[in-house]
Amino acid sequence: MIVVGSGIAGLTTAVLLAESGRRVRVWAREAGERTTSAVAGGLWWPYRIEPEPLAGAWALESLAVYEELAGRPEETGVRLVDGVHQGARLDELGEWAGRVPGLRAVAEGLAARLPVIDMPVHLSWLRQRLEKAGGAVEVREVADLTAVPAPVVINCTGLGARSLVPDPAVRPVRGQLVVVENPGVTSWFTSVDHASAASTYFIPQPGRLLLGGTAEEDDWSLEPDPATAEAIVARCAAVRPEIAGARVLTHRVGLRPAREAVRLERQPLPDGRLLVHNYGHGGAGVTVAWGCAREAAESANRTT
Repeated sequence: MIVVGSGIAGLTTAVLLAESGRRVRVWAREAGERTTSAVAGGLWWPYRIEPEPLAGAWALESLAVYEELAGRPEETGVRLVDGVHQGARLDELGEWAGRVPGLRAVAEGLAARLPVIDMPVHLSWLRQRLEKAGGAVEVREVADLTAVPAPVVINCTGLGARSLVPDPAVRPVRGQLVVVENPGVTSWFTSVDHASAASTYFIPQPGRLLLGGTAEEDDWSLEPDPATAEAIVARCAAVRPEIAGARVLTHRVGLRPAREAVRLERQPLPDGRLLVHNYGHGGAGVTVAWGCAREAAESANRTT
């Protein structure tokens, strides 16, 4: 089996396949550390992903995995961190929200202790887990999914699916982050207006604080915009004033692979081989990774 794509979806799917006894290789245009997943803030929460009922189930399955992995944070990159979703309300969320341990209404919105994933560490850990199970990651450019020489091909190419499938329904939603030295912030915070391209959030990671953000639809630019960065810092500093003086370490931009619905399905090929799609996770690839990977792996393992 060959999994195309080395982001969170590709590596997680490959791990489950390899640990089920399959011989798996991951083909990727670039290493996992250079994918959109590596840029992600890493807070577990279903964001900009449809359909919500399925996404909620995938997210809860992933939550259970992350809660277990949080017992080994230095190794896995997963920690449980307290925080608040400002302005969020339980009655505006799906049934999944009622099954999130400790999620509760507070004056500001919703509070919870949720997984925060240090993505570079976690992607490296996934790759090591894959290799331990006998799998391998190879840097290979794929121009045609149907030409990949394997009886089963799993498509985890994210935004790349737009041209590879091709699937014009996959569109970029640009997210820009500012990474600063952490002035002592130990909790995460989000305030999202879905009608606006601007949002406010900060997420503490080891040795740094991630500030966001944006959700700019159909914007392909990977270059950080200085004015946007300045506005991000100002919005976050309005919530926590100490952020205003934090030294900027770097800027990040990622393109979320948005779609009207996640594509997670089998596609039999004319020559009898199988193509399994697992892409279009929007802003919640990390959040639903394990649930989607299990379903994709089960599809790939089915012979009929």
